[in-house]
Amino acid sequence: MADRRTDLPTAIQELVRDGDSVVLGACLETAIPFAATFEIIRQEKRDLEMIAPISDGATDMLIGAGCVAHVTGAWVGNVSGGLGHNYRRAFEAGVPRALTVADHSNFSLGMALLAGAYGLPFVPIRSLLGSDIPASNPALRRIADPLNPGQEVIAVPPLRPAVAILAVQRADAGGNAHFWGSSGLAVEAALAAERVILLADEIVPESVIASDPSRVLFPGFRTTAVVAAPAGTHPAPLTGRWRRDTDFFGDYHRQSREREGFRAWLREWVLDVGDHAGYRAKLGPRLDALRIRGEALAAPANYAAE
Repeated sequence: MADRRTDLPTAIQELVRDGDSVVLGACLETAIPFAATFEIIRQEKRDLEMIAPISDGATDMLIGAGCVAHVTGAWVGNVSGGLGHNYRRAFEAGVPRALTVADHSNFSLGMALLAGAYGLPFVPIRSLLGSDIPASNPALRRIADPLNPGQEVIAVPPLRPAVAILAVQRADAGGNAHFWGSSGLAVEAALAAERVILLADEIVPESVIASDPSRVLFPGFRTTAVVAAPAGTHPAPLTGRWRRDTDFFGDYHRQSREREGFRAWLREWVLDVGDHAGYRAKLGPRLDALRIRGEALAAPANYAAE
């Protein structure tokens, strides 16, 4: 088994390139790899296309830092606060740079990643009929339903991201990983992407992953790099490991309302801490208070062959 372990700065430097299309977490509100978000900002990646199934503030931060040129998605913002202030400034006023948007619903975005994952030319859906989303995204085409004369569907073309960055509870050195909780679009994103970076809360022996294959969302050979990143999702939650830091999100939303407030937040929490270890050290006891200590264990599963 190939050893795919590396450190976070190296993974971002080598695998996230200017102009790439990037999925940054795909589980809606949970398991968002904020440690990778902050490292992308530190490395000043530019002209990224963010494929955004929620990402709870991460895409808004990247937009404010000038990393993003285009958004393909349904929404950019802070789940507990509302529409992202950096997103709005960029779209309406070109601050810090102009931003283009390809609108989707959450469902059509999922279908686009599904098409990319399985090599489909498009996926037909009905849910966008009657909405104005196709008018704002010409890639979504209204076509005749070949099986139901006189009816129409929307053809959703595939999305094939250059990079998917996903957070998991544990992984082995070869990129096989266990994930539990709401997986959202993680499977589709991993299968559709050209490169996959895993941020693992814990690196474990291969035998641990092999003991429960049902928790493996996708095969390890789809993983390009594995990074040990304890609490790499903070301030987002990670099922069974970390609670959501709602106060942190609230502070970010308030400070980012004005451009200078966001810049001050960015210096304090991203640029001045240097790396993920520095970020964890700055959080200090606050981070430890978010650690999940209780247990609600699943029932054992028997994989015996005889």
